[in-house]
Amino acid sequence: MPTNEKSAPNVSEHKLILRTLRVSDYKAIKEIMDMVYSNLGGSWTQKEFSALLKHFPEGQICIEDKGRVVAGALSIIVKYSDYGDKHTYEQIIGKGKFDTHNPDGETLYGVDIFVHPEYRNLRLGRRLYDARKEICENLNLRGIIAGGRIPGYLEHADKLTPGKYIEQVRNKEIFDPILSFQLSNDFHVRKILKGYLPQDKESKAYATLLEWINVYYEEQEVIVGGSKRVVRIGIVQWQMRSVTSLEDMMQQIEFFVDTVSSYKADIVMFPEFFNAPLMALSDEKTSSAAIRALADYTDEVREQMIHLALSYNINIIAGSMPEYSNNKLYNVSYLCRRDGTYDKQYKLHVTPDELAHWGMRGGQKLKVFDTDIGKIGILICYDVEFPELSRLLSDMDMKILFVPYWTDTKNAYLRVRRCAQARAIENECYVAITGSVGNIPRIENMDIQYSQSAVFSPSDFAFPHDAVVAEATPNTEMTLIADLDLDLLKDLNTSGSVRNIMDRRKDLYNVNWILKQQE
Repeated sequence: MPTNEKSAPNVSEHKLILRTLRVSDYKAIKEIMDMVYSNLGGSWTQKEFSALLKHFPEGQICIEDKGRVVAGALSIIVKYSDYGDKHTYEQIIGKGKFDTHNPDGETLYGVDIFVHPEYRNLRLGRRLYDARKEICENLNLRGIIAGGRIPGYLEHADKLTPGKYIEQVRNKEIFDPILSFQLSNDFHVRKILKGYLPQDKESKAYATLLEWINVYYEEQEVIVGGSKRVVRIGIVQWQMRSVTSLEDMMQQIEFFVDTVSSYKADIVMFPEFFNAPLMALSDEKTSSAAIRALADYTDEVREQMIHLALSYNINIIAGSMPEYSNNKLYNVSYLCRRDGTYDKQYKLHVTPDELAHWGMRGGQKLKVFDTDIGKIGILICYDVEFPELSRLLSDMDMKILFVPYWTDTKNAYLRVRRCAQARAIENECYVAITGSVGNIPRIENMDIQYSQSAVFSPSDFAFPHDAVVAEATPNTEMTLIADLDLDLLKDLNTSGSVRNIMDRRKDLYNVNWILKQQE
């Protein structure tokens, strides 16, 4: 039956997976390195690659797309005092033997990082840098050191010293394809090295000695890829405004995805019918025709948001959008995962207005979604007012419930809010809600908005005293960023003041999904 089945992700252009490298990956790594370093001698040899994996397998990571390795990052651990600030690349790598790796060292040394040229628009380098930082933190290392090329220096060498060039790159007066990227990833220049990589003519044999400091140095956790204890979510309280085109709308969407992802959030949610301003671009005379015209944009918006999820390394809940299929109109929310897959949840209960003005129908499936932050659920607006749905999701181990809504008046909003708060308490989960604000002329039945986005928790000592993790200013465009500790939910299940999940009288009642039996 639908409530017990794991939902299968739909096929997308990409499916990105971060993992450790294997010896069998050498052919793919060689292909990428030969392209990226064609002017620096090309790839590592098979022997060098195997030596690196033998000494420090967990430090060699890659990103694969549907089984194809498309990017990689290599590193070793060193005792930095053995080398100090005056060293060369050949010294660090032990002339390709990598016997310089010291598991008792305190510093992660970045040996190499590379991305297939076809994938440079997806910010995979940033994803690899974040993974390296995760390794550093979880192995309890002091920080990351790396020697960085400055290939843009060649055209400025007759006017600027290396120091002045680096200063101007830091001040964003000059763009360097490598140093600018490293600085944007929280590295600072510790020293300028001469002769670090003598064959690097573009950098005039100069290099930057870069450092990233691990502020969690004393903490110890699992290595890259482990489940998260604390999940960071972002929600967008969206201003409805006129747009001139789909491109105009997507620029607004990308701004918020970029903003929220810059806080290292794991997921961002938009409101129900966030793309409604596109309806004004239609010449349709009736609201029912206009909403069907809006549905024509849904596939393109979804595909572009999947690309944003990949590019900004963040899962996106694309609010909700109309879907018109087989002469039936639905309201659907898309989950765009940062691995390139997507899934969807239909609104099950349509409001009287949606039925009367648009002829909208309710969906027939309820899903819990597997993500890299755990199991989540999505209920669109009115659906959160039916407690059976949240209980079914809770029975499938949902930990965070996301509720995109659209409400026109405060009393409508309060119905969503109060019910969402109840769902958090009775199901011992977090609930995030968000809607839109402002007015959009020429859009019948959606011309006014009321919203105060919020994140709710269960109500017990470990959570905020009012069970509100965060909330927005009413009727103002803004974002909320909130950290959700999933371990607190585990503690609540077994040792809370009350234990709603555990104490249910299943000998007296239960909630079942009956559609499959009817079919």
